[in-house]
Amino acid sequence: MFEKSKSRARALKNEAFAVYLAAKDPRTPWYAKALIFFVVAHTFSPIDLIPDFIPVLGYLDDLIVTPGGLWLAIRLIPAEALAEARETVAGRGAAGSVGCGAVGAAIIVLLWLVILGGVVYLIIGARRLP
Repeated sequence: MFEKSKSRARALKNEAFAVYLAAKDPRTPWYAKALIFFVVAHTFSPIDLIPDFIPVLGYLDDLIVTPGGLWLAIRLIPAEALAEARETVAGRGAAGSVGCGAVGAAIIVLLWLVILGGVVYLIIGARRLP
């Protein structure tokens, strides 16, 4: 069972990288590229948007964002561009996805800093009230 889960995770990672490569294709529309950027950055990021230690929500973002985002992205990408990207990934694997992880981690860290700044701003604003 563990090996089956491992192979599914590897296939999902390869599919995410194929979608990433298809996003670079000029035939892919801009709105698909924006969705793909978010999904791939989230998928390959070493930092979770919602940390896994938070009950239910920690795993729920991984179970919804990656498969759901890939499902939608695949429907938005032209079939020819996706087929070419899948062939490229089949030839070399998802080895090039490491750079995506760094971008995803940076986006998530930036998002957490913005949220932290907003919370601090709200706390300071609440202390100033009479």
